[in-house]
Amino acid sequence: MIDCRFCRGERPASDHKVANLGITTAYLHDDQFFPGWMVLVLNRHATELFELTADERTRMMDEVTRVATTLNVLFTPRKINYELLGNQTPHIHWHVIPRLADDPGPLDAVWAVPHAPRRLDAATLAARLGTLRAQLGA
Repeated sequence: MIDCRFCRGERPASDHKVANLGITTAYLHDDQFFPGWMVLVLNRHATELFELTADERTRMMDEVTRVATTLNVLFTPRKINYELLGNQTPHIHWHVIPRLADDPGPLDAVWAVPHAPRRLDAATLAARLGTLRAQLGA
């Protein structure tokens, strides 16, 4: 068995789950300092893109694009960042991050922008999840 925290069920908070999109599951990142920041976790274990079949890669990129399109509609960002690193959690997962006009570090990666994590209160979280689900048709 693979010792992977995502495969053990240690995924982003279940109360932040947006939708199972097919090959990935989308979650709203718990830190909303960058509003709309989402994480798409591959539903099976793989650490590298070359471990996926061509069909899986295509489907995954379609899902990343679907989420990015949704974030573009809802947040009207200047740019959307796409991060696929895996250094800390070696399991394919994409960070899809809208970068807004008032972004405090527009030239930096989100990890390089000093900030206190911004957690949404329950009502705001529920509203944001509802809006994302409706826009994604989930």
